[in-house]
Amino acid sequence: MRELLSNLKIQIPEQLFVKDPESSDLGKRIVEQSIILIDDLGFESFTFKKLGAAIGSPESTIYRYFENKHKLLLYLISWYWAWLEYRVAFATANVATSEDQLRNCITAICETVKQDQNFSHINEELLQRIVISESSKTFLTKEVDLENKNGYFQNYKNLIERLVRIISDINPDFKHPRTLASTLLEANHLQKFFGEHMPSITDCERKDEQLIQFIETMTSSILNYGTKRS
Repeated sequence: MRELLSNLKIQIPEQLFVKDPESSDLGKRIVEQSIILIDDLGFESFTFKKLGAAIGSPESTIYRYFENKHKLLLYLISWYWAWLEYRVAFATANVATSEDQLRNCITAICETVKQDQNFSHINEELLQRIVISESSKTFLTKEVDLENKNGYFQNYKNLIERLVRIISDINPDFKHPRTLASTLLEANHLQKFFGEHMPSITDCERKDEQLIQFIETMTSSILNYGTKRS
């Protein structure tokens, strides 16, 4: 998997950037430092001025790559979804049963990411933390319908559809595979966030094993209930 990921080209919707940051060292530094700053400061306090200071370039150079910080956040989150989809694809390759595929998917989605060297300018560990705390800000906006129409969330949808295919293989009669797939992803985010910041309202307590077990139990129960109701 590591060898395959090292040759992987993450595809991002072109509408999210003015100039592809992967096309230059400066663009990669913008991405690298934006992840560090957003994780450290939070998206609200993050600015292109602060990013410019971090990369040692005028603020104006950042606008050559990204129209605004919202588009930059969309780019980062979209990159993560595409990268996670590849992880899910590798986790399910050559796995015999759909049930085992779904269990592997849940583990790949819920486990805490460790940084690797496949993408030297992307700190996947920090990026996962940004997805957990900031990803809802990409679509809880007044512009979401237009941005959705323009394909900004395609990588998220691709991951959902991969899960939907497995869920539908397990129970072809289940009527809500997309609802379950999106609930699985968002429940993972919320429970990780609660475990970090509001531990009194979750039982997961920052432990991957507890969260994975909960998501597996929830998913299995819903699918079994769906079978009985069909």
